[in-house]
Order: sequence, then structure tokens, then C-alpha cells
Amino acid sequence: MSGGEILFLAHRIPFPPDRGDKIRSHHLLKGLAALAPVHVATLADDPKDMDCEAELAELATSHCLVSRTKPLWRAGAEALATGQPVSGPAFYHPDLARYVQIVLAERPVDTIVAFSSQMGQYIPAGFKGRVLFDFVDVDSAKFEAYADKSAWPMRWIHAREARLLRAEEAKLARRAKVSLLVSPEEAALFAARLSPEDRASCDVRGLRNGIDAVTFDPDLVLPEPRLLAKQGPRLIFTGQMDYAPNIDAALRVARSILPLVRQSCPDATFHVVGRNPGPALMALDGQEGVHVWGAVEDIRCWLAGADLALVPLDIARGIQNKVLEAMAMRLPVVLSSGAATGIAAQDGRDFLVCDCDAELAEAVIKLAASPQLRASIGDSARRFVVDEMSWAAMLAPLPELLGRPASKTRHAA
Repeated sequence: MSGGEILFLAHRIPFPPDRGDKIRSHHLLKGLAALAPVHVATLADDPKDMDCEAELAELATSHCLVSRTKPLWRAGAEALATGQPVSGPAFYHPDLARYVQIVLAERPVDTIVAFSSQMGQYIPAGFKGRVLFDFVDVDSAKFEAYADKSAWPMRWIHAREARLLRAEEAKLARRAKVSLLVSPEEAALFAARLSPEDRASCDVRGLRNGIDAVTFDPDLVLPEPRLLAKQGPRLIFTGQMDYAPNIDAALRVARSILPLVRQSCPDATFHVVGRNPGPALMALDGQEGVHVWGAVEDIRCWLAGADLALVPLDIARGIQNKVLEAMAMRLPVVLSSGAATGIAAQDGRDFLVCDCDAELAEAVIKLAASPQLRASIGDSARRFVVDEMSWAAMLAPLPELLGRPASKTRHAA
């Protein structure tokens, strides 16, 4: 069994846990810190992330947090010059590389846990310990989907990124003792994209996301008054709103699904809640029942004030935290089959799964007409996530994955 210290490499600081990847890395870091002293190398996307350094310092034995300031055009130029995927130069920082070298030279680190494929570049070729890689999603498949939906030149850019990321994913899987994906379905997709030789030799597993159902409890918060002031039924979509799949889903609702709903429910409103909504979404704010709110202080209040969540993602990789959060808040969810992937809930009991616009609109109208059905599905959804999707249950395999005995308390730093 391993007994040394852990180096955790994360492409974004795991604080605050307010978006999908950061929620997963946050809870993974907490699980690691309960097992051994952890040294954290990570990056900050904006000044607000830097404000969380004190929280990171409380959990980590040591850390290096640097700002990611390299412009995308420069990362793209470096990638073209070196034959790398753009995400490599975009997430490279020399200070982080130096910190990794120092930690490995001075501390008894026997395990490196890397979160997201961008961080594989920091793992020294000569490291002899255990490497655990959490890819989260199959990024190469996501860029393939982007390429299929894009026109030139973005089609070429996305296709290049997909091709190079696929090769990088295979290389990193060969390097890792275990490769993790966010669900068994995502793990199966990842493995299927490896060569037969790699598939036979690489250990690829699913480790699902959980939900903090203690925090996401509708009885702990009051509904957002600004949302309650709008006409109903109130439909909500949450997430990081500069993320392409979220943008596409919100635009799909605003342009295609909501007009169908309003034919039967003229007062229906659609509320987009999340950071950094772009011009395409902001142009729809206030038009035909659409409201774009941007970043909010407490997403739970907005979920508590909605009548249902509508999540029609076309491109959905891994488990959608937005779905788990809505379910935990006792909110009925209408979602696409892609958004439901990896959540072993029952269609018709815990949520409603549809794919075409007409079926999604019909499901919304059905829920809008029946407070009893909304309450029944909402109650069932919360029971499901409380019983089946807690973070403690999801991270229970972590000690075995790391070759360490389980611990119920935080390791002394």
C-alpha cells in the first residue's frame, strides 16, 4: 500500500465549487486530503479565483496558484508551431512546472493525481510513483462534435484539436495506473477510442460525480424574489454561460422550445442563470418571455423559485451537475437523453427525458398543467440523489484507487 504524499494537478483552482469541473475537483481534493498530505499545483482563470487562495491553503500542505493570462491567440500560435493541441500551451505556466519539480525533489510524493488532460504535461517522464488521471470527460469527442457543428475555419480548428487530443488522451492513459472518467458510459467511450493494444493494457474506470444534498436542500433557502415576480410557469437553465454547449442549449430553448410552450402557456418564462452570458444570449433578454440574469450569489435560491428545469443539451459529456443540483432542490427536470447520461434515475419518475423540440415542449406543458405531477417528480428526484448520489458514496473507491487505507478524518499536514 502507498503511504507517501500526493501531488494534485488541477487545470482550475477547485474553489469556489461553482461550475461542473470545479465541483468535481473540489470534492476530489477533499477526498485526497483525508488520505494524505496533498500538494496542489493549479491555475486561476480570473482575479476572483485568486481570492480563494486562503481556502486552498487551509486544505493543502503546500500549493502553487498562478494566474492563467496567456491570450488564446498566443496559445494557438504556440500549438501550431509545436504540433500540440491548443489546450497544452493554454494551460502551461513555467512557475507551475518549477513548483512541481521542487515538490517532487523535496517531498516524499509517491502519487500524482492529475485532473483534466491539460495537466498531463506537468508529469515528469522520470516519475516512478503511481499516476491517477481524472480525464472527467472525453475532450477529444467533444471537439469532434464541435467540428461537426461548425463551418470553416472553426471546423478545421476543432477537428485538429480533436485529433491531437485523442492522441494525447491515449498517451496519458498508457502513463496512468488508473484513468478515471465521470461515468461508466464516458469510460466506455474513452476505452472504445483507444487502440486494441491500449484498450487491453489500460485500466479505465468510471467515477461518478456526486451531489452535496445537505447544501442543496430546498428547505434551507428562500426563493429568489426577482424570479417569483415573473409570470409562470418559470423554466430555468443554469450553468457557465460562456461554455458552447450551454449557450447552444439556452438558445435552443429561447428560439425553438419556449415558443411551442407559450402556445399553450402564454405566460411561461425562461430564465438563464449563470456567469458570462455572451451577446447572442443577452440580445434575447426581455424578449418573448426570456430573461438572462448572469452570475448570481446563490443558485439555490433561483432553483427554489423555478417551477422546473429544462436542460436540452445537444453536446453533453459526462454527468451534468446542473441536473443533480436541480433534482436535489426538489425541482422537476425535463432533459435530453445526453444530459441524462450517467444519472441512473428513472425516466417518468425522477425526471422526464425527451429529445426533439416538440416532445420537450410537450413535457414542459404537461408539468405546467399539474402541480401534483411537479411535486411527485420533484420529491422522487430529491430522494434519488440523497440515496444514490452523495459525494461520500461516489468517492468511496478512492482509497483503493490510490492503494491507501481508508480514512474518515483529514490527514494531518
